[in-house]
Amino acid sequence: MKVNISAVIIAFNEEKNIERCILSLKNVVDEIVVVDSFSKDKTKEICLAHNVVFIEHAFKGHIEQKNWAYTQASSNYVLSLDADEALSDELKTSILTIKNNWKNDGYAFNRLNNYCGKWIKHCGWYPDVKLRLWDRRKGTWKGVNPHDCFEMEKGIKPLHLKGDLLHYSYYTIEEHIKQINYFTDIAAKAYFQKGANPSLFKVFASAKFMFFKTYFLKLGILDGYYGWIISKNSAHATFLKYSKIRELQKEN
Repeated sequence: MKVNISAVIIAFNEEKNIERCILSLKNVVDEIVVVDSFSKDKTKEICLAHNVVFIEHAFKGHIEQKNWAYTQASSNYVLSLDADEALSDELKTSILTIKNNWKNDGYAFNRLNNYCGKWIKHCGWYPDVKLRLWDRRKGTWKGVNPHDCFEMEKGIKPLHLKGDLLHYSYYTIEEHIKQINYFTDIAAKAYFQKGANPSLFKVFASAKFMFFKTYFLKLGILDGYYGWIISKNSAHATFLKYSKIRELQKEN
């Protein structure tokens, strides 16, 4: 069955990334929808220059925003990307093939992360399989903010496509540290609301194990200097998340 595909992107202050994302989708999808959280930079200007469907919508959470965004697509067949992602040439070919012969309700593919200019092949960052192409009638975005994931209805098994989704995650280590602080604020609140109650032992032990897992078990050591940095930052993020949950408990 031949289908039309709508690409849906959520964005906020993404002038550095959004054009690359849009250009990778041209000649692959039939519609590009950008849902923007009232960016303060040139994101809107860039999007309008490429004649995408541009919609401004208040941000209430990553999961909430993505669930609202895909309802704005004209097609039931949705390809979901973040603004800092782009399709590799091989993935473009795979999606075009599926577009002309849609067989399944959902399709997943590997995501390859770029960190400070280096493609990271270990640290638990690859293959980083993502389910991003689906029939929107057969699932919904779930997870714990800020870590969203699309879940298909029970019994549906996504097929895997060849090619990588290229993720330009962080341009500098400083960006990564700022994002860790931002994301751990959100995660701590979400887990606190779910009743999480980490012990002091868990705070320290989880952080130490995260470094061991990322650097040794997930072979971050093979990614050189940035493998070390990612592993240290992953451990720090774990420490911050549980520490912030404990702080919320004290405040309440």
